[in-house]
Amino acid sequence: MYHFLLTSRYLTSRIIPLLAIAAVALCVALVIVVVSVMTGFLDMIKDSGRTLMGDVMISYPVSGIPWYDDLIEEVEAMPEVVAAAPMVETIGVLRMPYPRGAVKEPKMVQIWGVDPERFAKVTTFGETLMWPEVPESARYQVSHDEAYGPIIDTFDRTQRIAILRASDWEDTEGMSDSQVADMGSALTQPEWYEHMRHLMLDKGDTLPRILRDDQRLDMQKVIELEQAGRLPIDLDVLAEGLSMSRNGRPGIVAGIHVSDANYRDSNGEYQIGGNGHWWLPRYEGALTTIPVDATGGTLEPETVLMPFVNEFSSGVFAVDEIRVMIPLGTAQRMMHLDAAEIVDEFDPMKVVGVEPARATMILVRGQDDIDPLDLRELVRAAYQRFTDKMIETQPGSVSPPIEGINPSLRILTWEEQNAAFIGPVEKERALMRTLFSIVYVVCAALVLAIFWAIVYEKTRDIGILRSIGASRPGIVWIFLLYGLVVGIIGAVIGLGLGWLITANVNGIHDLLAQPPGWLAWSLAAVTVITLLWTFLKLFTGRILPVMLGLMISILLGLLTALVFILDAQGGVVIWDPAVYYFSEVPNSIDLPAAIITMIGAVIFSLVGAAIPAARAADVDPVKALRYE
Repeated sequence: MYHFLLTSRYLTSRIIPLLAIAAVALCVALVIVVVSVMTGFLDMIKDSGRTLMGDVMISYPVSGIPWYDDLIEEVEAMPEVVAAAPMVETIGVLRMPYPRGAVKEPKMVQIWGVDPERFAKVTTFGETLMWPEVPESARYQVSHDEAYGPIIDTFDRTQRIAILRASDWEDTEGMSDSQVADMGSALTQPEWYEHMRHLMLDKGDTLPRILRDDQRLDMQKVIELEQAGRLPIDLDVLAEGLSMSRNGRPGIVAGIHVSDANYRDSNGEYQIGGNGHWWLPRYEGALTTIPVDATGGTLEPETVLMPFVNEFSSGVFAVDEIRVMIPLGTAQRMMHLDAAEIVDEFDPMKVVGVEPARATMILVRGQDDIDPLDLRELVRAAYQRFTDKMIETQPGSVSPPIEGINPSLRILTWEEQNAAFIGPVEKERALMRTLFSIVYVVCAALVLAIFWAIVYEKTRDIGILRSIGASRPGIVWIFLLYGLVVGIIGAVIGLGLGWLITANVNGIHDLLAQPPGWLAWSLAAVTVITLLWTFLKLFTGRILPVMLGLMISILLGLLTALVFILDAQGGVVIWDPAVYYFSEVPNSIDLPAAIITMIGAVIFSLVGAAIPAARAADVDPVKALRYE
């Protein structure tokens, strides 16, 4: 019973045990914060992978999988599958709309051609769209009516018919002039402008032949106004982003960091360069790819001019800086993966078959309660049924790739598909855990040093206990119990401190990124008060409070100066997504790792207490009673 009484007395009667508890708490909090952030990285990568690509991928790069609609039908027939979507993946060059020299151009990009409706069922695409509406900073003072209304009003009937026939947006072949004129009368002025603009940018030699000289000059002025960013954008950018189209034209949804004009301010919020002038959906981009033929050779580059209809933010910088999404049909045409007629080799006028459209990847999303590895096997079985069916129903036609025969065909989970990206992050987390395990040794060393001082201080008490019959194991147990209690209290406090820091890490970042003025002046006031207190202690003749006061004052002064400097500089973005992949710091506790850390801290506290406990047990009671 005396073990507990003495342990309680030692804990409450001296300040030195509090130092041991603080040492353990800081070590535990440090490990918890670091491991939780690293685990958060890994979890966010895995979560973002599922939301960006689904659970399982069937991929056959370059050549693509024919009859993919039949494959999707076979896959979606399984109750374990929520949805499946086709995709064409390639790389290309995107010519940005910025004037030469303002920002880098052109830019290498990863192109995803997707069916927006089906893609949204497999992923959280709709939730990643950046602009639900046109931002206020992107609205400018010259109205559409002021810009192009006067030009449209000058068109005669012949010109209106010629513009509609020249534009490939409307199918006017076989229509009479009266029918075309009736169709044109139903168009609004913005729709007329889009027709003219399309001809001006895509068919520069067509529109000038239709317009008079004065009209051509006025039209060029309108184009210049738009390029200068002075025309307002009245668009339903959310609907356009979801459909990847604008007024019937295919559009581009670009990652938020594809545009070098987008940047994060000191609050971590995205801003548009040029006070909204370079808002990407105001402009168009020219996307160029190099298709590959059946023999692996390259064909002539394909270039398509498309409007930017929205931007997306997945939260993963490595994705947001390079990926653009376009409609599946557009990507298939650019890569020559769309449906095409097969003609006789000796008689080009004779059609002998049809080559089906292809997709280079099929994304599959499973039910929430199914393991991705189990889903992969189900998808593999469905793919086998699909190939058997196609061989039977499409004899002599293009056959889908067969697993085991075509080595480029892969059926993998998202983690397997991106193992090259996930693997290093897992290794980094393991490395950080290993390195920060050294903190346990530091914890044990601190406890050992503090307990050694306690044993030295309590030598006379130990002698009294030994003289009245306390055994050596009893003395050992007192200090081991002491170490156990210190370890447990320190571990619990460390857990609370680690949780507090981790849960508020983004708020801490924002505070450092843009420190408020009141914080700097509050720290300055506390510093002055501490200095006054230290000055008064000079007259007491004691050195310790003066020394502590000076140290605290210097620390507070440095902190105050840092806050003033940050405030003067307008803050600083410490958490750069270009470096750390994600736009925000992971802020959830890794509870299993936290529990292991706490247990490790308690064990090493006992280890640190064991040596002083053994020394205490070996104290000679006679010498201890004489100890002064």
